[in-house]
This record gives sequence, structure tokens and C-alpha cells, in this order.
Amino acid sequence: MSTSYFFGYGSLVNRRTHGFDPAHRATASGWRRVWAQVPGRPVSLLTVLRDPSCEIEGLIAPVDDAGWAALDLREACYDRTDALQDVRHPAERVEELAIYVVPERDRLPPDAAHPVLLSYLDVVVQGYLAEFGAAGAELFLATTANWDAPILNDRAAPQYPRAQSLTDDERAFVDAALSGLGARVLAR
Repeated sequence: MSTSYFFGYGSLVNRRTHGFDPAHRATASGWRRVWAQVPGRPVSLLTVLRDPSCEIEGLIAPVDDAGWAALDLREACYDRTDALQDVRHPAERVEELAIYVVPERDRLPPDAAHPVLLSYLDVVVQGYLAEFGAAGAELFLATTANWDAPILNDRAAPQYPRAQSLTDDERAFVDAALSGLGARVLAR
């Protein structure tokens, strides 16, 4: 088994979006999630930035060389960054642990021309609900910045390539969370 792992904090928390196994719940200290626009991308994405006052929950899973090639392609606008000393987890024999980070020079605030896809947010929240329950999904919301980003409602025709079907309860949770955050949801 590989001793090299990734720490997922967004869509990688949703096991339906990848086949890396066994995945373990984990916590990364000194990081905060943030919505960011990335040059060359039509939508805003989740990334992380250093924040010594914050910790975030996520998943770790082992990755072999072929898996890294696939993950690096999936996370093409991110840098694979060492996070071994930042992440607490129950896995044994973890010798390398990476987190994907959009470089600071490439992070811009989200805007109407680069919204967050609701289908992407749905996948992320669905993963947090499955792994950490409602309290964990609420913690995801609380430890993520830039909720003033416009959210494009693309549920009827998802643009996110790994979009998932949500249950009525999951959809209601996301919608209530966005309302509670005062998020601006744009009609398609």
C-alpha cells in the first residue's frame, strides 16, 4: 500500500467523486478554505490559504504514482503542497501527505463573471454531510471565506463534471445554508 496521501477539503471529501481508498477523516491545522477565481477558469473554485487560527476537516486517502498523475490533472490549477505536519488522522504509515493549493499569485476574488457553480457546492456539502453530518457541514461553511461570491444555480443542467444527485434533504440543507449566509444565487 502507498504511504503517500492527499488531504481533500472540497469535492475530494465526496467519495463519489473519486476511487481512492481507504479514505480516513482528518483535520488540517493552520488552513482555511476560500472561494477564489483562477485565471483561465470560467468559474470560482475552493482553495486553501494559510491561517494559523483555523483548522478544517477533510479526508485523506492513499495515492500511488498513477493516482498522483490523475489527481494532478484533476487539480491542474493547484500546486501540490506538503501538509504532513499539518494534518491529524488515524491512518498508519503516512510518509507523505499533500494538500492542493491555488498559488496566491493566481487567486482573485470571485465575481459575477466567475461564479461558484451550485452543482460544485452541492457535491462538496453532500460529502461533508456524509462524512461529518450536519454539524460537520456547518463547520465547512464556517471555515470557508468569500461567501459573498455569486453562486450560479446550474442544478437543472450541471456544469460541474463530477456533479451528483442530491436527496431532497441534502438540497434543502444547501439551500438553507446559502440563505443563512446571505449568499447571492444567480438564476441560470
